[in-house]
Amino acid sequence: MPTTIQHAVFPEKHVDELVALYVDAADRDTVSITGRHSVTVSAGSAVSLATYFNAFPASYWQRWTTVQHVTARLALSGRGTVSVMRSDHTGAIHTVDQSAVDGSETLDFRLPLASFVEGGWYWIDLAADSELQLLSLNWTVDEAPVTTGKVSLGITTFNKPDYCVATLEVLAGSPEILPEIDKIFVIDQGNKNVARQEGYTEVAAALADQLQIIRQPNLGGSGGFSRGMMETLDSPDSSFVMLLDDDVELEPESIFRAAWFARFCVSPTIVGGHMLDLGKRSVLHAFAEVVDRDTFMWGPADRAHERHDFAAQSLRATPWLHSRQDGDYNGWWMCLIPTSVVREIGLSLPVFIKWDDAEYGLRAQEAGFPTVSLPGAALWHISWGDKDDTVDWQSYFHARNRLVVALLHSTAQSPSRLLGEFRKIDIKHLISFQYYPATLRNQAFRDVLNGPEALHELMPTKLQQLRAQASDFAEMQHYPAATIPSSRDGRQTYGEDAPPPLGAAALGLFTARALLRHWFTDVPADLRRQPQAELAKREATWWRVPLLDSVLIDTADGKAASWYRRDRSTFRRLFKESISLNRQLGREWKTLQKQYRDHAAALTSVEAWTETVKR
Repeated sequence: MPTTIQHAVFPEKHVDELVALYVDAADRDTVSITGRHSVTVSAGSAVSLATYFNAFPASYWQRWTTVQHVTARLALSGRGTVSVMRSDHTGAIHTVDQSAVDGSETLDFRLPLASFVEGGWYWIDLAADSELQLLSLNWTVDEAPVTTGKVSLGITTFNKPDYCVATLEVLAGSPEILPEIDKIFVIDQGNKNVARQEGYTEVAAALADQLQIIRQPNLGGSGGFSRGMMETLDSPDSSFVMLLDDDVELEPESIFRAAWFARFCVSPTIVGGHMLDLGKRSVLHAFAEVVDRDTFMWGPADRAHERHDFAAQSLRATPWLHSRQDGDYNGWWMCLIPTSVVREIGLSLPVFIKWDDAEYGLRAQEAGFPTVSLPGAALWHISWGDKDDTVDWQSYFHARNRLVVALLHSTAQSPSRLLGEFRKIDIKHLISFQYYPATLRNQAFRDVLNGPEALHELMPTKLQQLRAQASDFAEMQHYPAATIPSSRDGRQTYGEDAPPPLGAAALGLFTARALLRHWFTDVPADLRRQPQAELAKREATWWRVPLLDSVLIDTADGKAASWYRRDRSTFRRLFKESISLNRQLGREWKTLQKQYRDHAAALTSVEAWTETVKR
């Protein structure tokens, strides 16, 4: 009996924002979404399903699974023409097959998964002579899956009960998805309990035994997701755990697709979903994520194409989207992991937040388990561009965890490039009067130098320590709009008049001048009492702020402002500490590398995590 691996789906809310992800039509008014799986095309019009959620990612199924043919089965009513289309890795489009429709019909197109190694999609185009209804479109396969078993969801949350209940409601209202799910573990680490949120009682009754709320101390993402993994390992009907963030909006079909893709993979494979921007729902962040092995920084595999807006440019009109992209890891906003992988390589590294997902992907890769970021499987998440977590308490975790992951997985003969990148970041913070993140980054170096033994011990307490330190730094005090002090020169705007220094020589000269100015000159007394100027967040760049002495900068959310003040003695102290710690880490790199690698298995073990969640 054929197995359905993908349904055509259409949005039921936010339709105007979302339609470009589901339907491609020259005139939006010529197509009507009539149900979760159905659309109607007006007479004389055409519509394409060459869209993010409704094209079939043939390249990925050919490369990673045992499937050799896929069948597109359509139920239709009306009169018109159905065309089966395909693309190759360059985005070139070809017609594969066509069939006329006259009345109520079911059409099957059996399609080979061949010649898609480098890239390419299948999709359906509809042309209506009279009104044409697509009642359903299912993509099916005849082969038996390599792996059976259900997926359990591990949702980690901290004080976002409204998002969690909304996600649970979406799941409860998705009858095609629930049979694929064994358990839904909500790891609640906050003091705003999910179980007390309006709507929880009703959704809990609907999900019944599938739902389990687990309370534990705030152990960050790595602690919450590790708990979700542990609970899934104890669920005999689960072959996979899917990790989900709390502050998301879910396309439930994505769970279905990721689960069936994983079941058909040749070998155990981590299957990730993409992230779409919750602030602008038609925008996709990146197709795949990789880690630069020299600088040990994560980012998109294709840095030339980030934040693609499907409302501005369709799949058919975007050649690079047709090339298969392979990644090192997938973000844990949505990531399915086979339990066989968890049993072999362990749980998350105990790092609270940041880099836990990237490290896990690298660890899995080294053990022979690939990660596939699957097109057509995605959710909506708050964009990184809407917040700046490199200047608050999270700067500690950015720095420490990047170093720890590099110690565990770097193959470079020397850490010189990585440590050089750290020096640049430290200098940017210091010449921009960002003394709080600079202090925390120095602290991160010290903790890394102290070795891996304390990583679990720090999990329940480190966040409170970091937040408590913020009160010692003037720039961390926020002034609401009504209390913002007046500045001497008022709000400054630059436009294109103050571009960044370009080229190695110009950048080196700028940095040298900034360092000398901060080292040798004092701040005028009047600018210690009053801000010199005001800057919008986007204007407060590393090449503008260092030219000032005292500046008000809008917070990332635009609700307040912070007063950044240059301080010569603080700059000198932190700069000297930074250089000294950077050099010490370089000297001790090989020794630390052995220590961290020797402890890695114990750090990520179920036994170690069991002790941590009990603290």
